[in-house]
Amino acid sequence: MTAAPDDPTAALPGHPPIVDLATWQAARDELLVREKAHTREGDAIAAARRRLPMVELDGTVEVVGADGPVPFLDLFEGRDELVAYKHMWYDGTPHQGQCEGCTTTVWHMKDAAYLNARGVSFAVLTSGPWDEVAPYVEFMGYAQPWYSVRGVEAPVGRNMGHIVCFLRAGARVFLTYSTTGRGNEPVNGSMGLLDMTPNGRGEDWEDHPEGRPVIGDGREGYPSQGRQACWYWRTDADGNATWGPTSRPVPQWTRPGATPVQALGRHGHHH
Repeated sequence: MTAAPDDPTAALPGHPPIVDLATWQAARDELLVREKAHTREGDAIAAARRRLPMVELDGTVEVVGADGPVPFLDLFEGRDELVAYKHMWYDGTPHQGQCEGCTTTVWHMKDAAYLNARGVSFAVLTSGPWDEVAPYVEFMGYAQPWYSVRGVEAPVGRNMGHIVCFLRAGARVFLTYSTTGRGNEPVNGSMGLLDMTPNGRGEDWEDHPEGRPVIGDGREGYPSQGRQACWYWRTDADGNATWGPTSRPVPQWTRPGATPVQALGRHGHHH
C-alpha cells in the first residue's frame, strides 16, 4: 500500500489544488452558474437556428447508394426531416487513409433510432465513387445508409466535412442548416465527456493548469504536427496517438483485416 503523504493537501504538479469536499462543492456551485448560463444561451441559439430561412433544392437529383441511383428525396425514408453527414473522401486511398475527422463523427452516429423516433432520418453523403465507398462501409461495419454524391451540385454534393439538415414538405426539399468546423462536435459524445475530465481532450490548444502535460503537442489542423490527439484520432497498433504511414483512425483497429497496415495514399486538404 502506498503511504499517505505527510501533507494530504500537498499539490500535485500540473494539477489543481487539493481541498476538502465543502471547498470543492463551493467552487463547483460557482462554476454551475456559468454552466447554466451557457446552457440557456445554447437554447437561445437553437431557437434562432429553427428560424433560419430555407433554400429550396431539387429533391429528384440522383445519388448512388447500396440499391443504385435513387432520388435524394428517398433519403428521408418517408420522414419530414433529414440530418446528413458529408464525409470527405480520398480517391484510391486504402481504408486507413480516409479522413480521421470524418471517421470520428460518423463512428458516433452508428444508430439513429432516437432521431427516427422524432421523425428525423440520418444518412452519410460522400464525394467518393460508390465502388470505393461500398467496401469501406462494409469494412467499418456501418449500419447507417451511405450515398455517393459525386458530381452532384451543392448543397447535396460539393463541400464535405460537415453536418447538413434538410426539411421535406411533400415532394419539396429544403436546406435548413449546416455546420462549419467545430460545429460537428455535438455528434461526438467522446469530446463532451473528455471536456468534463481533469485532463480534458489533451490537446495543446486547450487552456490547461500550468505544468499539465498534453497528449497532442502539435497544432490543430492539416497536415499534422506532433502528436495530435483529438481531432486527429489516429493511433498505431499499440494505441499510441500518432499520424503517419503506420497509423489509422482509432476504431479501425477493431475492424476485421485491420492489419497489416498498408502504405497511406496521398492526402488532400483537410477541413
